[in-house]
Amino acid sequence: MAESLFWVGRYTERADDTARILDVTLHNVLEGSNLDASVVLAELCHTMGIDVPPEGLSPAAVTEALAYSDDGSSSIVASVRSAREAARGVRQAISAELWECLNATHYEMPSAVTKAASMGPHSLFRYTKERAALTAGLADSTMSRDEGWHFLVLGRNLERVDMTARLLLASHHGTGGQQDWATTLRCCSAHEAYLKTYQSPPSARPALEFLLTSRSFPRSIYFALSSAEQAASAALNHNSRHPSQNPALRLLGGARAWLEFSETDALVASLPNALGRLQQACAEASDLLWGASTPQERCSSWASEPIALSRVTHLVSRERQAAETS
Repeated sequence: MAESLFWVGRYTERADDTARILDVTLHNVLEGSNLDASVVLAELCHTMGIDVPPEGLSPAAVTEALAYSDDGSSSIVASVRSAREAARGVRQAISAELWECLNATHYEMPSAVTKAASMGPHSLFRYTKERAALTAGLADSTMSRDEGWHFLVLGRNLERVDMTARLLLASHHGTGGQQDWATTLRCCSAHEAYLKTYQSPPSARPALEFLLTSRSFPRSIYFALSSAEQAASAALNHNSRHPSQNPALRLLGGARAWLEFSETDALVASLPNALGRLQQACAEASDLLWGASTPQERCSSWASEPIALSRVTHLVSRERQAAETS
């Protein structure tokens, strides 16, 4: 149950952040006259961990693979479906409102895709971000703060660290101008918060600093990593007065401390390596908690346990009857 809630959080956040990454990348490709579109799209496919589409490196083909495709787990549509499937098995652990939101989003996706095919993908990106925000809000406002909720928040924030890192890598392929960084900040819903903090137009270094290390903005990598560490500590019943013996929690704490006390200039200078280190820490923490497989892959083994137990009960009952007869 805890694992399924963890993946509800991850898959919902994955759909949300995939929409954000596609939004900023397609903007850079269509608006950046100095960019080689094929190079940017190839790097995007590599960053998102998918193969180059058979149709080639065109905005339409990459959008099809990362937004509309129902195959695999990388696209928006597939992530929404996976979140709903994970939630279906634990309906007793989530609120009715949260289940209805996930279920309705899944069944409304085909019409949203049809609309995006005629009006452009931005409508699907906006719809996905709105539904993800509604899902997160319902989880936070209708679920008890028990272990299940903490596991959902843990999954959400681990995925946010990973996907924000991917967004920053994708943003590097822009021209680096003020408009590009403003677009990147808007895709993170961070533009207004950035302006309040720096009181100056967006530029590369302060925008990276804000999205990497802000302690107050919930979509920054530091904030998400810190929230993941706190959720893991609460879910695993860790007593903060003693050193944690859980390897996943130690891994998250180490990554958070490294990011917190690293100099911003050093992080920006070696940004791909720094982001890769944080992504690796989150991936290893997830594997330590659950292994490499997903809950759906282990459903068959769970289903066989009640059958085996019933057979044992039947055999014990038969042996008792035989003993009483003798």
